[in-house]
Amino acid sequence: MTKQILLSTPHMGDLEQKFVQEAFDTNWIAPVGPHVDAFEQEFCQVVGAKHAAAVSSGTAALHLALELAGIQPGDEVFCSTLTFIASASPITYLKAKPVFIDSDRTTWNIDPNLLREALEKRAKIGKLPKAVVIVHLYGQSADIDPILAACSEYEVPLIEDAAESLGATYKGKSPGIFGKIGIFSFNGNKIITTSGGGMLVSDDENIVARARFLATQARDNAPHYQHSVVGYNYRLSNVLAGIGRGQLRVLEARVNARRHNCEVYQQALGKLPGIEFMPEADFGRATRWLTCLTIDQAAFGVDREQVRLTLAKQKIEARPVWKPLHLQPVFAECEVIGGAIAEDLFDRGLCLPSGSNLTAEDLQRVTQAIAEIYTG
Repeated sequence: MTKQILLSTPHMGDLEQKFVQEAFDTNWIAPVGPHVDAFEQEFCQVVGAKHAAAVSSGTAALHLALELAGIQPGDEVFCSTLTFIASASPITYLKAKPVFIDSDRTTWNIDPNLLREALEKRAKIGKLPKAVVIVHLYGQSADIDPILAACSEYEVPLIEDAAESLGATYKGKSPGIFGKIGIFSFNGNKIITTSGGGMLVSDDENIVARARFLATQARDNAPHYQHSVVGYNYRLSNVLAGIGRGQLRVLEARVNARRHNCEVYQQALGKLPGIEFMPEADFGRATRWLTCLTIDQAAFGVDREQVRLTLAKQKIEARPVWKPLHLQPVFAECEVIGGAIAEDLFDRGLCLPSGSNLTAEDLQRVTQAIAEIYTG
């Protein structure tokens, strides 16, 4: 029977089970506990953040980040358009309005020049957004310096969605630690996973303390259950934090494996007519969380969707790149600034199997299948 090759699967190491067993042995099963505290501290050391709060998902972390940034109903929040819906849906949780910004071709991330122009225009009419959410896409950092400079000039808080980019670098530092608040994800398909989980980071200790408070049902400091504000059940369990501690220790190996996957794909497919890989910007290291490419139908002979379907018939999972959020039915009424580049990347973009546990034989099957589509 032919083995199915999936896009990105969990990859466990040797220490995760040890930490989980400790949680069972000490009966620290529920949210909070020693693994949660240690995971937060160790995560800060890895990414260079000062403070961190472990939560149940990256989406939960972004929801908290937006609330902590003071987003109110009716406010506008600028957001990358070429990304997963979880980068924008928390904006709507707070009854605020996303305004989507197009990508640049150098990074596939939010276009810093377009962002600055949009902020300048909004400042002139007295309608600045209340926050900017940038996404570090597919393990590639956005160009943070000009983005941060524009946000600082107009005094708009910057929130970094680094859900896909743990292990990446921007000028020697981790994306996610430059803005007011950064968020990360440990979903099952990410470079490291806790099954489900996320992290909120900030250099502001008060912000992270408030995040922990809100994430634990906003219980006041009282012997009885007293609540002065509405909170959320967003804290990470001690069991899952144990998995995260083990995964952190193999982060570099997981990044190297995914970068190796991309190198194999580039060597085998990079010279085929019409194939272009997502570029790696010269300001840092991309993790290649997913190896992405674009297909020019005129040069390659078939379009991205035909390639995807042909791979699927051979039990190889590949997916289109994210559908721009301004094209999503749920955001049909939202404003978009630009959009043509993100739309083009979606029309032609394909994500290849990229898990850190892929074998040489898996990679050969994928590259051979694509090469045969071209020669066939």
